[in-house]
Amino acid sequence: MKKNTPLPADEQQTQDKRKKLFMMLGAATASITLLGTLYYYLFLAHHVTTDNAYVNAEIAQVTPSTGGIIKQILVNDTDTVKTGDVLVIIDDMDAQLSFARAKADLAKAQVDLERTKTDYDRRLALEKTGSVSGEEISNARNAYKAAQATFDAAHVAQQQAQVDLDRITIRSPVDGVIAKRMVQLGQRIQAGAPLMSVVPIHQLHVDANFKEVQLRRVRVGQPVYLTSDIHGKSVIYRGTVAGVAGGTGAAFSLIPAQNATGNWIKVVQRLPVRITLDPEDLKKHPLQVGLSMTVDIDVSDAKK
Repeated sequence: MKKNTPLPADEQQTQDKRKKLFMMLGAATASITLLGTLYYYLFLAHHVTTDNAYVNAEIAQVTPSTGGIIKQILVNDTDTVKTGDVLVIIDDMDAQLSFARAKADLAKAQVDLERTKTDYDRRLALEKTGSVSGEEISNARNAYKAAQATFDAAHVAQQQAQVDLDRITIRSPVDGVIAKRMVQLGQRIQAGAPLMSVVPIHQLHVDANFKEVQLRRVRVGQPVYLTSDIHGKSVIYRGTVAGVAGGTGAAFSLIPAQNATGNWIKVVQRLPVRITLDPEDLKKHPLQVGLSMTVDIDVSDAKK
């Protein structure tokens, strides 16, 4: 049998170094694996994230309740407005004429009402003396009732004319920023025509589109942490899960998917989750509709 001859000193030293490097590499791999496992179970397992999320809002559409010619426009796109601020004024000539006509009709109806009431009261007083017939009293009563109905209709018409006169001044329904102004000075508009939009920038929310496999532990009321591309990761918004949509985007698309066909391929769907934002965070760092967001929902309190 051959005896193992000892290696030269330099080769032995090289081999010892290799063993130490392999041991250090193994220890580092084990440490990384352990840290990764701990990070997953302590953090990732209790959070679901997505960057398929966008800022949204309940945008107020400004439409007139009466038609006419645009006389004055007091706002432009990007202007900030408060509730009740005047946005557009319609020429009031037609409305003034309608109101004057309704007012005159009401005055005439009031005169007729007073006359028929006087006639009716006079005949009632003479009924006991027998100088008037029952038919005359009945006709006077009917005339009085007809005049009363005409007066009521004229009164309503005058109120409607007053409302139409007031509606020529179009005011902002909410606090926000003007967007998509489509009306121009001198333009004739019809009732219900869209003039502009008001975006309530202090009442924004986020629609986050999560994969269906991520929603197993998502519940209403869970805390959410968000970052935006416009402000960067240094600005963190706080939010709350407000609800989950009633269907996927594919289900409500113009041409929904026909999954009953023979060439069906399963595609993981995304479901919109509505997230409300902290108003204080929005005041410090305003957002605009349509901006991209990164969403992180803390699901640690959900039962498996």
